[in-house]
Amino acid sequence: MKKISVFLVLLAFCATLFLPFGAAAAPQEPPSWRMVDGAQNKIDPTLQQTLASLAPAEMTTVVVRLRQQAILPTGHGLKRGERLRKILNVLQSTATTTQGPLASFLRLRSRQGAVQKFTSFWIFNGFSVTANASTIQELAALPDVLSITPDTLEIAPVSSAEPLFSNPQPNLTLIAAPSLWSLGYSGQGVVVATMDSGVDLSHPTLANRWRGGSNSWYDPYGQHPTPVDLSGHGTWTMGVILGDDAAGTSIGVAPNAQWIAVKIFNDQGTSTVTALHQGFQWLLDPDHNPATDDAPQVVNNSWTYASLGCYLEFEPDLQALRAAGILPIFAAGNGGPATGSSYSPANNPSAFAVGAINNSSAIYGLSSRGPTTCGGSTGVFPEVVAPGVNIYTTDLAGYYTTSSGTSLAAPHVAGGLALLLSAFPNLSASEQEAALLASAVDLGSTGPDDTYGYGRINLLAAYQTLASASPTATPIFTDSPTPTEIPPSTATSTPAPTQPPTFTASPSPTWTATPTRTATS
Repeated sequence: MKKISVFLVLLAFCATLFLPFGAAAAPQEPPSWRMVDGAQNKIDPTLQQTLASLAPAEMTTVVVRLRQQAILPTGHGLKRGERLRKILNVLQSTATTTQGPLASFLRLRSRQGAVQKFTSFWIFNGFSVTANASTIQELAALPDVLSITPDTLEIAPVSSAEPLFSNPQPNLTLIAAPSLWSLGYSGQGVVVATMDSGVDLSHPTLANRWRGGSNSWYDPYGQHPTPVDLSGHGTWTMGVILGDDAAGTSIGVAPNAQWIAVKIFNDQGTSTVTALHQGFQWLLDPDHNPATDDAPQVVNNSWTYASLGCYLEFEPDLQALRAAGILPIFAAGNGGPATGSSYSPANNPSAFAVGAINNSSAIYGLSSRGPTTCGGSTGVFPEVVAPGVNIYTTDLAGYYTTSSGTSLAAPHVAGGLALLLSAFPNLSASEQEAALLASAVDLGSTGPDDTYGYGRINLLAAYQTLASASPTATPIFTDSPTPTEIPPSTATSTPAPTQPPTFTASPSPTWTATPTRTATS
């Protein structure tokens, strides 16, 4: 009789896995048979120490990853919009069919005062949960929970603190951007996103290139409804991507592209794991309507963890971007000249890392180097190099500045992809990557190496590589996808339906990496 009862209970539990997310089933206490041994092994060691130090009523925020993750299709042979819709469907349906029981439990604990708030995610199938220590221990004991990690995070922009000044034109000529302009490809029809400190919308060079509308700016902290930049770093990187010639010389690689942005630092200059996951998720569906194609074609990330090492927290997010046809561009970091000086997420298997060179193609002294095997990575680190020394770009309050670092190198690749996607809009992420690597100008030791990667990007050669395989490329002279318009006076930064906290509370800063301006106008 006991065996039959256990079987029936297990059968009932399995049935709950297929309830829609947020179904009306009454929340239940997790029965003892659902708990598993080894729960402590699911909790990050640093987090275990934090939990041990908490008073019974104290709360902390954690990231809970479910065991079942989406199996992402390749999307080969599909047009960009079809590929994106397919990926969104897989990601969101996986979350819908697996998160119900855990969400029900969290709602129960919230009514009991043990959970302050929680946020569901489909980009990696999990939750951000603010709860007391005992509830977090309960979560770890649930069999469908894979891991629980802290929400605290130390990341930093990766530009140099040393200002340098000179004429900017050589950095664009060095990568053959003007050659593609002459062919009719200047970024038209392409939207580029940055995950950075924001963008100064008041800058005349950048204001007219913002896509605009409620689906073109995301502040996960809810502090600013329209684009701003308090440190300047994001404005520098955006100027390299698509700044025009308003300063009397061309400063951006793809001056006819449009931009959207995620502000990953709050006004105190800090960030959290939750906010970054929210940002990546927003990028895949900015207007929260999977039927529309308003995701960016290119995403630039000029930030890293503050410490060297291998951290795979955002690898599922990067895999999702790749599957949707977006190659995640990352600054390699400023950890050089030592070998083995790679940073995450740039050294993650799904990232495309960019090191920095000067305008004579010599490696920038601080540019991070390989080797790395982070997450099973193979090959060299970084993948390529681009100009990152003495780069003239946009600054706050309508000014211009010059700065150095891999933060300035990565936007050259992001802008370069915008040029290539003007000609070949349906390229997969793998095709974009292959074209950049196959056409790179070999530098340093013969062949790929852990200083220069495959070499300096050459946009004209990349275009020719792609044209030889698809000779029907024609310039795109259409506007970028239509923004979701809202009146400026009522503009808001609206999170996705599955993204906002079910319960709200005042956020608390959880790390101390503060972006600062590293160059002057």
